[in-house]
Amino acid sequence: MTSVVSNSSENARLFSKIVGPERNFDIINKKINIGGRAAEFFMIDGFVKDEIMEKLMEAFISLKPEDMPDSAEKFVELVPYIEVTPRETLEEASENMLMGMVCLFVDGYTTCFVIDCRTYPARSVSEPWKNRVLRGSRDGFVETIVSNVALIRRRIRTPDFCVEVMAAGTMSNTDIAFAYIQGKADMKLLENLKNRVKQIKVEALTMNIESLAEVLLRGPYINPFPKFKYSERPDSAAAAIFDGNIVILVDNSPAVLIVPTSVFDVAEEADDYYFPPLTGTYIKLSRYLISVFSLVWTPLWVVFLNNPGLAPQWLQFIMIEEANSTVPVIWQLFILEFCIDGLRLAAVNTPTLLTTPLSVIAGIVVGEYAVSSGWFDPECMLYMAFVTIGTYTQASYELGYAIKFFRMIMLLLSWFFGMWGFAAGLIFFFLTMAFNRTLSEKSYLYPLIPFNAKMLARKIFRLRLGKEK
Repeated sequence: MTSVVSNSSENARLFSKIVGPERNFDIINKKINIGGRAAEFFMIDGFVKDEIMEKLMEAFISLKPEDMPDSAEKFVELVPYIEVTPRETLEEASENMLMGMVCLFVDGYTTCFVIDCRTYPARSVSEPWKNRVLRGSRDGFVETIVSNVALIRRRIRTPDFCVEVMAAGTMSNTDIAFAYIQGKADMKLLENLKNRVKQIKVEALTMNIESLAEVLLRGPYINPFPKFKYSERPDSAAAAIFDGNIVILVDNSPAVLIVPTSVFDVAEEADDYYFPPLTGTYIKLSRYLISVFSLVWTPLWVVFLNNPGLAPQWLQFIMIEEANSTVPVIWQLFILEFCIDGLRLAAVNTPTLLTTPLSVIAGIVVGEYAVSSGWFDPECMLYMAFVTIGTYTQASYELGYAIKFFRMIMLLLSWFFGMWGFAAGLIFFFLTMAFNRTLSEKSYLYPLIPFNAKMLARKIFRLRLGKEK
């Protein structure tokens, strides 16, 4: 560590070797005179507003030699800005400057004065397209962590609400914040999270929130079920904090992580609570049932096709009476699984103006002509269309793909082993959920395992919120 000396020119020379203003056109080094003493500013052009710096310099230039105090602590009081932090080493000061703060060296003080007047480029607050609601607030998180904390704090007005900040990444030095309510959150889990962040040894959190999730969760990452609940909505994050959860915010990410998490938490949506209890309960149960049907529908249909005697009389209409395709049913279903993913990826990467023509082409070619050409049976197309609808009812991409992966496993087991394979697939699905490892080390199926009747009723049904005594 290089300590700050009392000569501003020497400090500026050593500081320039670290940050390299001659190599970076956006790093500004400005020399001024403050109270008869030489001083130098270092700042990044894109993070500082000209109006603020003009006001600061105007105030500094107006100082007279008799106004200059002897100690750095008293000089901090003269700086006409709210957030001023003294730093004793050049390395600490350089880290702050690269975050967007302004560094000031003044002759006579063995301190670098760090002025936090940064303003990050940010888009306007708008509703996230993935977590849209029919009724409710229309604001969403942005890529600036300070703005995201403000959106949550606007909804939680209690002195027990705490936001602790840390950093990770030897080169990126990315800000990570933990938001929670003291007295409600699990403090052991919070300490565990902070210790894991301290132990992170990576150069940068390249994919911000996903990179953090992967380095926080040690060990294999094979289980496809989501380990966290992701949200881009401040109201959902605030509700989770009120429930005693911890929300993790990462700078440059418009989404947050919510821990601890169970499968019931992941499956919840904001619309469940923006409607009256009866309507909210119907929406919840509909989504749960559709997800279950999307998992078991095609594997169970394959079982009945290969074993017609197992199908009850009232389900005989699902059988293929006259096959139009020479392709085995199992191959038809797998091809359609990949085709659906192809259409989804195409829709994501297609410009907005072309999404409607793409949908028309997909509906005509993949739908009608695929059947008439003899590739697929109409029943396969119908049931896979239902499965696709069921997939899109899930707000969580990760949970939707987890169900998809197990549906494909169950298809294979059902095709080769019939009803026993179908039952084995269901057991494997349940066990994978039960043994899904989370950061909190708590059951992923809570409140089903361990059983908590009151909490389970709250997770399944949209109950009226009562007054706490």
